[in-house]
Amino acid sequence: MVIAGGRWCPLPSRVETGYQDGDHVFVGVHERQLDPKGRLALPAAFRPRLEPRCYLAFGQDMCVDVLSADAFEAEAAEVLAKVRRGEMDRNQMRALASNMVEVSIDAQGRINIEEQLRAYAGLSLNSKVVVSGAFDRVEIWEPLRFGRINTKGTVQIAGADA
Repeated sequence: MVIAGGRWCPLPSRVETGYQDGDHVFVGVHERQLDPKGRLALPAAFRPRLEPRCYLAFGQDMCVDVLSADAFEAEAAEVLAKVRRGEMDRNQMRALASNMVEVSIDAQGRINIEEQLRAYAGLSLNSKVVVSGAFDRVEIWEPLRFGRINTKGTVQIAGADA
């Protein structure tokens, strides 16, 4: 169930959303710290759904998206279909693809966040970050930006003006 317009509404079914039985849902917020090499320890609850490899990409609202291999394949197929239908420019597709990276999760559950992704999201080496579930993906945020975005969403859920 979710809140919509101040009322509880059922979540869309797996058929309506396109989710399959093997899909994973990520929820919750975790505070972590980037190490001096740009590595981040993923929350233990998220690791089994992302291992052994996952994909990092520019996320909406200036965060870093973390996608499982299955979610990445589905998103890539959707982008290609949009380009074929003329709904997305090839330059936008190239920008998305060139800024996505495949990463392996190491034995300590860490991923390395490359410099261009850190710069995009405003993440600094050796600083705190917020790792947040966003249902079909994990998002990595600069804490102040996450606070603003989360507050705005909470106000919208409550039905008040942002």
